[in-house]
Amino acid sequence: MFPLVYFVRHGQTDWNAELRFQGQVEIDINDTGRAQARANGKTLTRLIDDPSGFDFVASPLRRTRETMEIVRAEMGVPAAAYRTDSRLVEVHFGDWQGYTIEEIEKARPGAEAERNRDKWEFLPPGPDAESYADLADRVRGWLDEVEGPTVCVTHGGVIRAVFLIAGGLDRHAAAVMTVPQDRILRLAGGKLDWL
Repeated sequence: MFPLVYFVRHGQTDWNAELRFQGQVEIDINDTGRAQARANGKTLTRLIDDPSGFDFVASPLRRTRETMEIVRAEMGVPAAAYRTDSRLVEVHFGDWQGYTIEEIEKARPGAEAERNRDKWEFLPPGPDAESYADLADRVRGWLDEVEGPTVCVTHGGVIRAVFLIAGGLDRHAAAVMTVPQDRILRLAGGKLDWL
């Protein structure tokens, strides 16, 4: 059984709005993303009576760190007093990072259909590319080490992996699920709930 974890996806970026594969590219959140982070911070303030009893951890990418700092400021605790863990970075989309699926399809017809055949196991081209299955291995290692109540700011792919690992969702459903940026995912008592 996993301890209590509140997962927050980083706020929206311009690339999110344009449906570009971000992966591990450093992209800042936009004004919409900052508003989402503030709202999520307010929600966490209502949910957590004593933040000092929680570990706060984020992916080391800029968009997650800015989101975490906004969340913590909204909670009235020092913005920079959290840690990062590289296992929480987004899946690496290889050579597809920075492109929309339409742009990829134009350059390589059939790429979208190939990916959709098994989105969980699909490996984009490029030397650093990962599949969602690779990502899930990273996330499982992190989740197995969580010892107490935690607030985690991370990415859509990581949250998909959490649904597979801790929520029992099958890999197809996990791969295609929508991961909102304006809600918090709670893992408690072996159950996942969007708040």
